[in-house]
Amino acid sequence: MSRIRINIFAKARRMIFSAAWGIVLLSVACNNSESIPATVTFTEHVAPILYTNCSICHRPGGSAHFSLVTYEEARKNAGASAYVTKERIMPPWPADPHYTSFKGERILSERDIKILEKWAEEGAPQGPVDKTPALPHYPNGSETGTPDMRIAVQPYFLKANSSDRFLLVKVPFELPRDTFASLIEYVPGKSNIVHHVNGDMIFYEFEKKTNVFAGERALDMQQDTSKLLEAFQRLDLPNDDGTYPVMQKSVVNYLPGALGQKYPDGIGGYKLPRKGVFLLNDLHYGFTNKEDITDSSYINIFFSKTPPERPLQEFQLGTLSSFGNAPVLPDLIIQPNTVKPVYSKYTVPEDISILTINPHMHLLGKSFKAYALKPNGDTIRLISIPRWDFNWQYFYTFKKMVKIPKGSTIVAEGVYDNTKQNLNNPFSPPRLVRDNNGSMKATDEMFQFIVSYLPYREGDENTSLDVK
Repeated sequence: MSRIRINIFAKARRMIFSAAWGIVLLSVACNNSESIPATVTFTEHVAPILYTNCSICHRPGGSAHFSLVTYEEARKNAGASAYVTKERIMPPWPADPHYTSFKGERILSERDIKILEKWAEEGAPQGPVDKTPALPHYPNGSETGTPDMRIAVQPYFLKANSSDRFLLVKVPFELPRDTFASLIEYVPGKSNIVHHVNGDMIFYEFEKKTNVFAGERALDMQQDTSKLLEAFQRLDLPNDDGTYPVMQKSVVNYLPGALGQKYPDGIGGYKLPRKGVFLLNDLHYGFTNKEDITDSSYINIFFSKTPPERPLQEFQLGTLSSFGNAPVLPDLIIQPNTVKPVYSKYTVPEDISILTINPHMHLLGKSFKAYALKPNGDTIRLISIPRWDFNWQYFYTFKKMVKIPKGSTIVAEGVYDNTKQNLNNPFSPPRLVRDNNGSMKATDEMFQFIVSYLPYREGDENTSLDVK
């Protein structure tokens, strides 16, 4: 199924449930004490809303398909903007803001929505030109900032109507000296067919590897890991003497809608060797439409002058659990024409401080919730997504670290809808869908809850994670 088809289905689904969701979000970020202006104009009222909430994606070089920066661009899309904001389709933010709050929430107030609606109804007047707000500074080729270094990923050609492709990709680099990075960001090409990326980093001792650029750059693995050693040889990953270098897991990742996570100085970040390789061990391309596509993705690196004092750690519940003892229960086998709840849980062996969480499901996902149960029975809310959307899967970072005491049980709950009423269902009529041994194909299913954390330090719960 193409992403275009998925987006159409998702839009229809949002329309069906928009009334209920609108009630849930009624008071979020709302300032109803301010009346709606008698006359709404672009320069005075609409541009500030668009520049704050929409133009980060809807701009030249942004990830959206059209721009909302100039008056003419906004005027042409006035009716559509009013509709998608009123229906809570845009800006996309699947998490329930009444359950928990995160950095960078994309939620319009009721007043903002009414302003956009009134502006469209009144013919989208421009207003006084001298009152146009200054455009925000938009980084080029990034939704995070201006990178210090950019490395191209091997371009990959996909024929029209291609199905899922899973690649093992080598992205080598060489630097003048060992250094540090605060953020490593994967930016997909404009083709919008990159479904996800899981990537590690290989550290070479300078003298042990003559040429990190030798070897093949991309291999089509189709998730067959039985020939990994052969693939590593073809990519020329070993040292010159045949030994293998050190690898750091989960350094560069991507999911639809996800931005790179940047934390305050001293938290997170990575050491970069003089010679190294980003190994994209799972670059997943989804279905293409009726045109041939060449994807040209790249990796942005943001350098840091200081080493990370507290390197981030990570574990995951559910499919491919980090521990093996946090499986999906009862199982991830979803019979046709059924709605099935599942869960996964894990008891933390020490006090931890959670920074970022990432829920993950595929097309049959209906809802997701996660929380922690403290030893005394109290509940710590983590996230609730009442209406799962396959197209928007964020890494959610809390505004402040969340302390989870030793002995607390983290619980993730999901619901899957394998009926014809689920407009995202890839099969008609519905058929049996399962996890298929950890398959990452969109038409198979997954249930994961990924937690990025630090061992707890006194005062972590009062530490802001905002980065200016």
